[in-house]
Amino acid sequence: MDHTQMILAADQSAYRRASTTLRIEWLTNTPDLMPVAGTHKPVSVLFVCLGNICRSPMAEGVFRRMTKADTRVDTIDSAGTGAYHEGCAPDPRTMTVLANNGETEYGHTARKVRNSDFRDFDYILAMDGENLHDLTSSQRRIVKSSGADAAPAKLMLFGDFGGRKGEEVIDPYYGARDGFTIAYEQMTRFTRGFIEEVLSGIDTTLQA
Repeated sequence: MDHTQMILAADQSAYRRASTTLRIEWLTNTPDLMPVAGTHKPVSVLFVCLGNICRSPMAEGVFRRMTKADTRVDTIDSAGTGAYHEGCAPDPRTMTVLANNGETEYGHTARKVRNSDFRDFDYILAMDGENLHDLTSSQRRIVKSSGADAAPAKLMLFGDFGGRKGEEVIDPYYGARDGFTIAYEQMTRFTRGFIEEVLSGIDTTLQA
């Protein structure tokens, strides 16, 4: 790579980071995408990362354990924005960290996000800004072609429930195991925040 190409690559990288930051700020401050309290209907949640073998399965596993038997929660699932690992089991490091923390019953087969997910889930929670950008683009495309009723899901960063708006979960796939341990801590903290901010406003005993 020559000097000019290096400058262009650096500029593109800076632009990509700035764009991601702006997307996160816009989405987390848009009223229609913020949690809605005071409902009586259980919520369904989809966790999304890139390949659906590391971060989103861990988020799903942690969320399932922490909301087990909670009547305020309906369907829980995870998926990827890409189909790179479709049909595969979660990364062994994800499963080991989950097992070491008491989640021994979780199982999952990786899949790609479907158009129907934007209709079937109340919350679609992304692991990072790029995931959120891809999901937002898909939702806008669906709404443009089929109308708002075809994709009413609320798109957010899962990290928005961790106490620091815009917090992302770094993909640990190419790193050491401590990356999975850090991700587990984040998922636990984010789930607590979701329970406090969203589930605390749901009273399923008042359903018709």
